[in-house]
Parts: sequence; C-alpha cells; structure tokens
Amino acid sequence: MRTILLLVFLGLAGCALPPVNRNSSIPLGDVTEIEPARYVGTWYEIARLPNSFEEDCEGVTAQYAQRPDGKISVLNTCRAGTPSGKARDANGVARIVDPTSNAKLKVGFFGPFEGDYWVLDRAEDYSWSIVGEPSGRFLWVLSRAPVIDADLKADLMSRLLHRGYDTTKLHWTRQPPS
Repeated sequence: MRTILLLVFLGLAGCALPPVNRNSSIPLGDVTEIEPARYVGTWYEIARLPNSFEEDCEGVTAQYAQRPDGKISVLNTCRAGTPSGKARDANGVARIVDPTSNAKLKVGFFGPFEGDYWVLDRAEDYSWSIVGEPSGRFLWVLSRAPVIDADLKADLMSRLLHRGYDTTKLHWTRQPPS
C-alpha cells in the first residue's frame, strides 16, 4: 500500500512540474561564485519562467538573510494579480551544497522537500542575478532595483539565450512604481 501511495504522490508531483524551457544540448555552463554576505538582502523579480507556485504573482520580492547556523533564511513575497495586490508570503531556508562556489544551494519551503537554487550568473557588484537549476524548468532574473533599463535587459536576454533558455517563455514581472 505504501508503495502505491508513493507512486501516486510522485506521479501527481510530476504533473505539477512546469515544462522544460531550456535546450539541454547547450551546456548550462558553470555557476558563478558568490559571497553569501554580499548576496543576502532584497531582490526584485524581474522575470521568471512560469510556475504553479507563482501563478498570478506580480510585485515579487525575495529577502535573504544570513542565519547563525550558516543557512540562509528566505522570505518570498508575491502580490496577487497586480504590483499593489494583497501580499502572500512564503518562508523558507536555503543551505549551500557547493562550498567551492557557494552558488549551488538547496531551498526548502515545505518540510524536507528542497529544490535546487543555482546562481548561474550575476553582476560583479551584485546588482542583478540569474538563478536557475539543472532541468531548465525554473528560472528567475533578479535585480536589486525593481526595474531594469533596456540595455541591461538586452544583455540578460543574451546571457539566457547563451545558456539555452527559451526567452519567449519568460514572464516579465510587474513591480510597483518606485
């Protein structure tokens, strides 16, 4: 009976996964080394590949804070429907799984279930970041500012294409005016 329940659960979990939006024949490339102390703080979601847990989300932010145990607390906030919609928060914990680069993390929001969070690229000054994971199902473009200019957007799109992402599938997150 337990085996059947496990198979049903895994089957249902598989149905909830978004489609792969990355050409796997193009190497994902190396992750970018990060300094956790510089990476923590507030990030604004600029774009994402659509996923079920951010459905109808605008005005999305992520706040990361270093914890005494070496892990990172995560507070994701989504605003329902519009950048000024009702806030919905999700609290989680991230842990570094690649101490060489500090850029491969596992993030959990629901008990023992964790997902990959890889910093694939970032600005030298930590003003923007591209976050994904190996399957190409999840991707986020983050910035320290709620809006980016056209030149940076073009540069980031080029970086995503170089890593094999289908940029036509991106959802461009609306942020409140600053």
